[in-house]
Amino acid sequence: MTSWIFGYGSLIWRPDIPFERQQPARIYGWQRRFWQGSHDHRGLPDAPGRVVTLVPEAAAYCDGMAYQVAAEVIAEVFETLDHREKNGYQRFDVDLHFGEQPPTPGLVYIAPQDNHAYLGPASTRQIATQILTSAGPSGHNVDYLLALADALRSLDADDPHVFELEAEVVRNSTEKRP
Repeated sequence: MTSWIFGYGSLIWRPDIPFERQQPARIYGWQRRFWQGSHDHRGLPDAPGRVVTLVPEAAAYCDGMAYQVAAEVIAEVFETLDHREKNGYQRFDVDLHFGEQPPTPGLVYIAPQDNHAYLGPASTRQIATQILTSAGPSGHNVDYLLALADALRSLDADDPHVFELEAEVVRNSTEKRP
């Protein structure tokens, strides 16, 4: 028996897990937001970056990439992802939608509002400023945002939150150049 894992952030462009196949997918009832603090990858404990999580929204959907993982490696994959997503993320069951096909059960990592690293909503300008000034062991926070925006474009996915942040970051980084 295989399992499907849904990625909506860095898992889209850097899964770093063994998988049998990957396929663009959509989940309903969730929206992607840069509301999770990153103290261990794109920021530091005293200066967290911002990464995406999903927040419930009945009328929303989130596009991403689903990975089909073989049963014989699923324990290893969960060990890897549990470590990678250790800063407040938990596994949730979701229905994955692949075009017109019936929904398929899958798993997704979500950082719920009650986790220790949750930063919550802020204005686009505030989030962009935090992203521009944050870096951690996995690199600059800006690189995460830009890679996510590029990955979403490659999926032909529309995400106004991500694209508005990208535009604000680009505008602010251009304004600061001599």
